[in-house]
Amino acid sequence: MAMKRRRFRKRWIALAVCLLLVVPAVSYVRALLYPGSASFSVRTVEWFRDHGGGGLIDAIETWKYSHQQPPATGAPIDVTVPATVPPPAAGRPGVRPTSAGLPVVHLLPGVPALAQEGVWSVARQSTTGVPLIWTSWFRTDPGHLPVTAAAALLPRSSYHLHLNPGTREPIVGMKSRSGYSVPQADRPNLVATFNAGFKMNDSHGGWWTTESAAIPLVDGRASAVIYRDGSARIGTWNQTVRMTKDVVAVRQNLDQVIVDGQIVPGLTANANGRWGTVRSQFQYTWRSGLGTDAHGNLIYVVGSKLTLATLAAAMRQAGIVQGMELDIHSAIVSFDIEQPGPNGAVTGHRLLPSISSPANRYLVDDQRDFFYVTAK
Repeated sequence: MAMKRRRFRKRWIALAVCLLLVVPAVSYVRALLYPGSASFSVRTVEWFRDHGGGGLIDAIETWKYSHQQPPATGAPIDVTVPATVPPPAAGRPGVRPTSAGLPVVHLLPGVPALAQEGVWSVARQSTTGVPLIWTSWFRTDPGHLPVTAAAALLPRSSYHLHLNPGTREPIVGMKSRSGYSVPQADRPNLVATFNAGFKMNDSHGGWWTTESAAIPLVDGRASAVIYRDGSARIGTWNQTVRMTKDVVAVRQNLDQVIVDGQIVPGLTANANGRWGTVRSQFQYTWRSGLGTDAHGNLIYVVGSKLTLATLAAAMRQAGIVQGMELDIHSAIVSFDIEQPGPNGAVTGHRLLPSISSPANRYLVDDQRDFFYVTAK
């Protein structure tokens, strides 16, 4: 009898273990199969985060990226430097000449400028010749000279910014009249697509449009605010930006990194996790940021091997006076300059050639929310 009871108990234990394994296995398979574009690795990492593994994932990422420090010297990464080097701007050390109405890109002091470094050039224009996107690149880390950042500037009078949900962000299964990719109706006028901020669970903020108040907005958080005319402002919610009848969308993410043209103190300490997990600011990884310059032009900045501090420095170099961090890591960061064709197809090219996200990202359904830009 004792032998039978032990066998019976072992069978129940084995059954219980199987049931405990079945539930997470089913959940994981659902995550792998959930609609919306996302790689296997991204789906796996985010499933672990959603099931209590965020702390472990953060620790692994911090260890990994903090030990991928770039070299101190060498050729710039992510860009090709022309052989001809133009003379520096006379009487203005550390800056480069620029087109009227665009911010001067401030280069690293004491470091000779490379060809085309810090020079704005037209990357996309309308059929009438009006510039729709200006781009520039520059080095941003004096301790690691190969590290470069790129900036894309959208002139205030030319763009219409849109915020679109994904299949899982800001909330899983959110209904959307516009779908989860750039709507077909907007593709003939499409100018650019780019990533939004952290997952909402990690953003410390909210997500709101006239269609859906998905996540409550949080006072004091960095906010990209889109207005009825398509223009955008970056500010701190209920301090420098707030709800008005002209607001059509708000995407919040952490705290501001640039305020009134100055880098916010404390980025290297990240006390209280204002900009993500406490040690995430030391990771040398892909990072992106969004801001406005003194004229209200919208500027997106991106680069690899950036820490939080060097991202903020790059944003200020590009002329941003109000700015916020967006998302990080190679699988997420994405900026594509889009060129619609006569047959309805859209061809995109990346702001930096080493951006690794799919070339058609946001032209097909994606799991993450995102921004896209159309021409006025």
